[in-house]
Amino acid sequence: METTTRPARPRTPLRIWVVLGLLMAGLLISFIDRTSLSSALADKHFIEQFALSSVDRGWLNSAFFWSYGLMQLPMGWLVDRYGVKWPYTVCFALWCLATAATGAVTALMGLIIMRLVVGAAEAIVIPASYRWIGNNMSEHHKGLAAGILSMGGKFGPAIGAPVAAWMIVTWSWSWMFVLTGLLGLLWLVPWLLCVKSDLPSKEQLIVSKAHAASVTLSSILKSPVIWGAMINNFCYGYFTFYCMTWMPAYLVEQRGLSLKDSGLYTFFSFAGIAIVATAAGWLADRIIERGHNAVMVRKAFVIAGFIGGTTVLLGTTAGSLEAALFWNVLSLTLLGLATANNLALCKLTLIPKQAIGLATGVQQLATSLAGGVSASLSGWLLHTSGSYDLPMKVIVVFLLIGAVNTVVLLQPKWAPKVAAP
Repeated sequence: METTTRPARPRTPLRIWVVLGLLMAGLLISFIDRTSLSSALADKHFIEQFALSSVDRGWLNSAFFWSYGLMQLPMGWLVDRYGVKWPYTVCFALWCLATAATGAVTALMGLIIMRLVVGAAEAIVIPASYRWIGNNMSEHHKGLAAGILSMGGKFGPAIGAPVAAWMIVTWSWSWMFVLTGLLGLLWLVPWLLCVKSDLPSKEQLIVSKAHAASVTLSSILKSPVIWGAMINNFCYGYFTFYCMTWMPAYLVEQRGLSLKDSGLYTFFSFAGIAIVATAAGWLADRIIERGHNAVMVRKAFVIAGFIGGTTVLLGTTAGSLEAALFWNVLSLTLLGLATANNLALCKLTLIPKQAIGLATGVQQLATSLAGGVSASLSGWLLHTSGSYDLPMKVIVVFLLIGAVNTVVLLQPKWAPKVAAP
């Protein structure tokens, strides 16, 4: 009786995993820098110094996302044509310095300007990271790669919230910004040493431009998959950005925790989603490797994650602090089932390789919009209702929209069409 064996999976060079680790660390630092403001906005001294209302806090939280969203398409275009290493290097240094400079600001307008600069510079991160993964990872590693990368976006606020709170309590909000910004610059050392330059030569640039010319913004926007991905990114991002921007204040103001304790529970929430995201991405890869349809497998995980996230509603009705904290942590953790697989599905599996940078840039517009809308709308809802319950109910609506959208629009037949260069 003959037996068949699956062909051995090709080994991925160690250097590839090292660079992926650096991309994850870069994303982690970007999230520490973008969420450090949230801890400051839960500090009464910071609020009093700038005379901030709840609406002011919402707009200040959202400032980052407007410039972040505006620069997504230019950054996608940039990495498609000029590679990842050097554009990323310049932008990384810029946002770290802008974060540090926030500590010297004395007026509200100065805070807003610094946040706009940080947002514009950090717009490079996702298009560059997924461009690199798309060029260096095969399908049976894409879920794990997306999961590892996403750990940076989850452990960033998980680590950043308690550390920022500790710095504020120990020193001041201004020193917190200075230290988080300057310490982040250390990442540039291994990045410059380990990552090969992919800045194209004149000949390579001609080829790169020819490939880029085969992908037009019009062809991207005609794809229902792109619109479905944007809806998913918005619905997913609305919840996670609410947790990044408003969760510390919710835990302090409505649940009565200290600033330090709020940072600790924020850590548990984002650590949970990071671990589950990576495990779910790896598990989906193994199921796909056994011959199951990649799109269907990843969609199943995405839907499960969106539905699991709706348990945040149980936190709003919990009668005890312990129960509220349990559901807050669990709901974001369960959303991790969707994290890596949604990223792999929307940015890699359903997208032609030459379109990854531009397609990711377009999708990130929705992510940025989610951050801006979540921060500002939640602030307005809090102001009008006097409670955090209504903002959390809105989260559930968006999560259910995301689950339905995954079924309807994310189909291979509607993927972007690209012309031969």
